[in-house]
Amino acid sequence: MNPVSPEISLVIPCYNEEGNLRELIKAIRAAVEPLNLPYEVVITDDRSKDQSWAILQELAAADPRIRVQRFVANCGESAASFAGLKAARGKYLFTLDADLQNDPKDIPKFLAALKEYDCVCGSRVKVRGAGDNFIRVASSRIANAVRNKLSGEQISDAGCTYRAFKRECIDNLKFFKGMHRFLPTLFKIEGHTVTEIEVSNNPRFAGQSNYGVWNRLFASFYDLLAVRWMKKRMFKYRVGETIN
Repeated sequence: MNPVSPEISLVIPCYNEEGNLRELIKAIRAAVEPLNLPYEVVITDDRSKDQSWAILQELAAADPRIRVQRFVANCGESAASFAGLKAARGKYLFTLDADLQNDPKDIPKFLAALKEYDCVCGSRVKVRGAGDNFIRVASSRIANAVRNKLSGEQISDAGCTYRAFKRECIDNLKFFKGMHRFLPTLFKIEGHTVTEIEVSNNPRFAGQSNYGVWNRLFASFYDLLAVRWMKKRMFKYRVGETIN
């Protein structure tokens, strides 16, 4: 157990990322250690079929700041993300992918923005072509347009899961399948402030993407309708005074 409470928790879902994990940890160390802030890396293995879990065990044994957990059965990215967030202990929580398309070098930019906002979302709109092919770029743009239209949002890159937010943002978070796609909207429902910053978009370091056009365009449609309903039906209240 790390005796110092972490300031930063990097929460990462993992599914079949054996070729990326060691390089991911190297990149995180290079980006975070110069900040002189205590940190931890929380990685949830979504029952990978490759050697990901064996590598995670090795990494965790060598560094107590790396905390890993493994599902009994495959549950999906939302579950892995949520399980990591619940296990994280930091004041500031970061969510990022394991494939190194999200660059840890952007972490200081997120921390700077968190001085003014509760949640900071990464946006890859201007650099999307640097790390993705035409089909992924086009499907992402269509998915963003549909999500914003139905949810009433103006988030430029809702599909980017590279985000940072204060711990209190997840205090009342409602978990559901597909939740990770709508965190900014869910945070706004709870009264938190949200902004976007430009981030890098590297080519995938190794392996193949676990998500294709179907996930971006169609799989989240029912989740989107649920979020739209929540925006209309949920309400906030504050107690001004109490007696006894």
